Amino acid sequence: MAIRSSYRSARGISAVAALLAIGAVGCSDVSDAVDSAKDGAKKVARQRSVFSLEVGDCYNPNNKGEGEEVLVEIVPCAEGHTGQVVADFKIDEGSSYPGDDAISAIADERCPVEAGKFAPDTWALPKGVAIFYYTPTKESWATGDRAVTCTYNKESGTFTGSLDADAKSFKAEQKTYLTGSNAVYDALWANQSDKDVEEDLAAYKAQAKAVATALDAHLEGLKGIEGAQVGKLRDQLKKTATHWKAAANAADADAFYIAYDPAFTGIDPNKTVAARKELGLATTVPADEAEVWAA
Repeated sequence: MAIRSSYRSARGISAVAALLAIGAVGCSDVSDAVDSAKDGAKKVARQRSVFSLEVGDCYNPNNKGEGEEVLVEIVPCAEGHTGQVVADFKIDEGSSYPGDDAISAIADERCPVEAGKFAPDTWALPKGVAIFYYTPTKESWATGDRAVTCTYNKESGTFTGSLDADAKSFKAEQKTYLTGSNAVYDALWANQSDKDVEEDLAAYKAQAKAVATALDAHLEGLKGIEGAQVGKLRDQLKKTATHWKAAANAADADAFYIAYDPAFTGIDPNKTVAARKELGLATTVPADEAEVWAA
């Protein structure tokens, strides 16, 4: 899933007022101007500091979600909006500013996991929604800012409603399935090396071990869920887990490749559709995930 960053700003916040002068114009023009003025006034009244964002807030960024951000427009979730705050956490990196790259690396790892707690079924997210985050700048760090705010933002257009609406009504078996399944993919992507296997075999073996561990936990959870399709998925994932364990214990790159191919294809999201349907969960594989396994 694409992750982009938006930064807080340590700059002072100043109020901005817009004045509208209405001259000798027709009634419809006056009406349009008044409506425009009302919309503008409403937007100004809804402006809040990016530092004040709280989990659950629906909002519209003022800079399209890129670069530094000082103010955002908080809106009711029932109205169309660009983003929603889904998690926040604090960085514990000592007193010295760790640098943009280090902070982004922490956010890249933590935000998907934290966002999954707010909206566990990523398959049910509106099309085009991706994870963004606000992080401290060097200047705001000096004032004590340590918070990372994770959001889901729509890159174009808007969506309505809160993204945790479905999560509030999930049944126990749905929660169990999503917790286990999400952990498997989190383990995969959180441990993905940017080097080739031959150059970084140890990292790939560590990734395989993490996925195998997550799969074991997922399989344990699936034991308590009834259903023919869930049973078939459990049997298939048992075989897949053995391949991940073989990859984790590979003696060399060649052995790793041999184990990795069936291991990776074994967690193809398309193979979970029937079980998800049986559980009453969303059944359309997100485009970015479908693209990965189609490659």
